[in-house]
Amino acid sequence: MSNKKQQIPPSRYNQPRSMPALPETRSLLDVMEDGSEYQSLLKYKPVDINQSEIQRAIEELSAVSGKYSVIYCSNFINSRIKEDISINNGDELPFIEMINKVPTEIREIDIVLVTPGGSAEQVARFVDKLRPRFDVVRFILPYAAMSAGTIFAMSGDDIVMTSGAYLGPIDPQIPGKDGMFLPAQSLNVLISDIQQRGQAKIAAGQSPDWTDILIMNNINPREIGNTKMMSDFAIDLVKNYLQTYKFKSWVTHSSTGAAVTPPERAQRALEVAKNLFEHSFWKIHSRGITREVAWAECKIKIIHPETIPHLDRVIKRLWAVIYFFFENSSIFKIFMSRHYQFLRNDTDLLAKLIKP
Repeated sequence: MSNKKQQIPPSRYNQPRSMPALPETRSLLDVMEDGSEYQSLLKYKPVDINQSEIQRAIEELSAVSGKYSVIYCSNFINSRIKEDISINNGDELPFIEMINKVPTEIREIDIVLVTPGGSAEQVARFVDKLRPRFDVVRFILPYAAMSAGTIFAMSGDDIVMTSGAYLGPIDPQIPGKDGMFLPAQSLNVLISDIQQRGQAKIAAGQSPDWTDILIMNNINPREIGNTKMMSDFAIDLVKNYLQTYKFKSWVTHSSTGAAVTPPERAQRALEVAKNLFEHSFWKIHSRGITREVAWAECKIKIIHPETIPHLDRVIKRLWAVIYFFFENSSIFKIFMSRHYQFLRNDTDLLAKLIKP
């Protein structure tokens, strides 16, 4: 872990002797080209580049959005990263410190979120900290906010997604005996199928299939209970967040003009939560839900940054800078705002990068 300035190791940019030397730059943002934000950076050799570039990009975003911006991003760009990049208990202290550094007069905030998912319980603690503190919380997704990240985004008043961003199904993941994670709902479906087959066999005077018996004997009863509790918890979080925050401005039905009642708001929130949870519909936990699919399948309204002058541009510039650091350094988590910066580093990878 480190909050020291992270510079890009020059060895990453050594060119073969047959290749012409790249021109040097001391600013990623100054040489970045619209429409090819990341690719344009590869034309230069960075010199003394550090996280101040991310801070500059944050200021660009805040100047356009009119809101205070914070960054909570995990690096699942760089396959060499071996550290835990999920939302976990270790994120709580730096996240809370970052929020506590926001000036007290600020009541609206943008959270730039990139995460593969993680602990729904930790997300709930984040939300418990954020919502009493701010009147408006908006999530900006330049890339992916999967699983528990999707639950987190649903606690916002609004969600902004670029054309390349996506959410993910919220069905919890549980560790199997081999240490690999599998969707909790897939286990529920398996057990339900076995129970139905067994009951049909017994009703016909037959014994259940021995393969089904073998499978059930190898399932830990505690896992069955945990999957049920975790599944209900994820659905309840999304339902409560949507009806309390995102749907609070939904006051009339667009089709009839009639007023939306609290029970209708609660029912719609439950439908969305169950839809995001449904493993049988999404098939795989890693399914990316684009902003178009979020609307078509879940009726979740998403703000397109292209509809707000300059917003899409500054989000893409910020993400290109973050992506550059993720791809070319050992950083695996970023907590950053105007008044706070904390970077987590993969120490093993860092040692390899700075090795002479």
